[in-house]
Order: sequence, then C-alpha cells, then structure tokens
Amino acid sequence: MHINLESDYAIRIVHCLAQTEKRLDAQTIADATCVSVRFTLKIMRKLVAADIVKSYKGARGGYTLSRSPDSVTLRQVIEAVEGPY
Repeated sequence: MHINLESDYAIRIVHCLAQTEKRLDAQTIADATCVSVRFTLKIMRKLVAADIVKSYKGARGGYTLSRSPDSVTLRQVIEAVEGPY
C-alpha cells in the first residue's frame, strides 16, 4: 500500500493530538507537524467528518481526539483522507 502526502500529514496530526490531552489550535498543530496551516485545516475537516477529531469553536476552541488514542487505527486515519480501501 502506498500512502499519499495528505495521509502522511494526517498521521502526523493525529499523533500530535494523541500526545496531549488539552485542546490545540490549528497553528500549534501546524507548527508541531511541519504542515502548513491551510493544509492542516483541510485535513482537520476530513478528520472531524470521520469522527476521529473533535473541534471546538470560540476563543478557547481548538481540536482534540474524539476518542482515546488506543482506539484510533492507522487505517481509519488513512481512509478519512483518501477514502475507503
């Protein structure tokens, strides 16, 4: 199986979120994963739609994993951005 760059970035983003239990904003995630903010936001929309990530709006908004890191599989992350295999 070959994964594309978007999947690689999505894996980095999920890993970043799994490392902390607090909410992270898109800029912090982008800086930690070396992904542009614009591309980070594009990937986050897909991860939120796949119910892997939960987003919070407002001044104290940000992103967290929607469930425990142990229950998120690599396949789920890849399929969230590339579609089903």
